[in-house]
Amino acid sequence: MKQNILPALRLTVLCILFFCGIYSLLILGVAQLEPNHGQGKTVTANGRVVGFALVGQNFSDDKYFWSRPSAAGYNAAGSAGSNKGPSNPDYLKQVSDRIDSFLVHNPAIPKDQVPAELVTASGSGLDPDLSPDAAKVQVRRIASFRRLDEAKLLALVENMTEKPIVGRPHVNVLRLNIALDNLKQ
Repeated sequence: MKQNILPALRLTVLCILFFCGIYSLLILGVAQLEPNHGQGKTVTANGRVVGFALVGQNFSDDKYFWSRPSAAGYNAAGSAGSNKGPSNPDYLKQVSDRIDSFLVHNPAIPKDQVPAELVTASGSGLDPDLSPDAAKVQVRRIASFRRLDEAKLLALVENMTEKPIVGRPHVNVLRLNIALDNLKQ
């Protein structure tokens, strides 16, 4: 028994020193080489920081593009999904309520054309992006509220769409709404 306990204790101490000390310092050092020194990508508007590019923001005003719902209340410290399965009655009620709310604010959109990403939270609860289609479905509401031409807003969405080499095209909602505020009438 003594033969097994001592090597296990030594390995435990070695792993604690490595993973809690050396590895953490190594990652911290690599982060210092990145822009903003590992503090995350901030988004600025009018010379001040208004949010983080990789963390979803809550937009619920009709004059803005709405973000994906958050199971974490848009709190990066509490990042989490809802942990409710697709057949959970509470979850289904929540999604149904979100659909109803979306339709009240976007009456021209048929219920079967409401994008799932606008009524369901992401796994992290902090997804900052939408598909271009989820942004475009909101254009009529925003154009009506701001008295803007829909074609101008569609062009804005297209202009703000990021098209990575790998993965699907997406639009960062915070950046899109900043560009929307800066759009000339």
